[in-house]
Amino acid sequence: MTDLTLARAGATLHYDIDGDGRTVLQAHGLTSSREADLELLDLRPLAGDGRRLVRYDAAGHGRSAGPDDPERYRWTTLADDLLALLDAVGATEPVDAVGISMGTGTILTAAVRHPERFRRLVLALPPTAWETRAPQAGIYRQMADVLEAQGWEALMTLMATSTLTLPPVLAERGVTPEPQLQPDTAPAVLRGAALSDLPAPDDIAALRLPVLLLPWTGDPGHPLSTADRLHELIADSELFVAENAADADTWRDRVDAFLG
Repeated sequence: MTDLTLARAGATLHYDIDGDGRTVLQAHGLTSSREADLELLDLRPLAGDGRRLVRYDAAGHGRSAGPDDPERYRWTTLADDLLALLDAVGATEPVDAVGISMGTGTILTAAVRHPERFRRLVLALPPTAWETRAPQAGIYRQMADVLEAQGWEALMTLMATSTLTLPPVLAERGVTPEPQLQPDTAPAVLRGAALSDLPAPDDIAALRLPVLLLPWTGDPGHPLSTADRLHELIADSELFVAENAADADTWRDRVDAFLG
């Protein structure tokens, strides 16, 4: 696959395309990248057989550079990037979109604005939202402050010695995610996340398209309460909760069947 680029306001997005047919767009989580998210959900085998998989690094993540401005990393702005990427790859028909965490927030933000651009949504690891967002925003601001004042090593030490534990799925797999942020703008990315939230519940409830929700347990940053609320709000939604690594290992097959 060729690494392609898209110039956006203050950012250069890197992306790749695999296969031909109906577009399936994948959006990764905060501090991750299109490559790092392969540990969670590798959709590359789904490319072909009538599907065209588009994966990209969000601004400030992976290979995609961005500015030192928290406003640039709000989910509303990242949703603008997502819609521009759909234009760049010539996605004139409604697409399937698969998001993880921040990617879920980005996709939902884009979908409530332009539901006609989307056919089906897969929302994995829905993040903190609404009443649970403020405490998580405080954690992101703390991380940004430590990173800016003391550097990466101090941040990693803080994370390693915190009271937070890995979700059961990651603990079973022995995976400790490494941040995939552009070093110079990482604090701005974290502060942009702190400024973000999911769209208003009433706007989400107005969506009229099929949605597959894929949360897991034991993760305060991705609480089941968000997935449960989205399931209540979205009439045509399915919910599958991963209790362990074996459950999460079924995600790709579930996505494959859901997308049809």
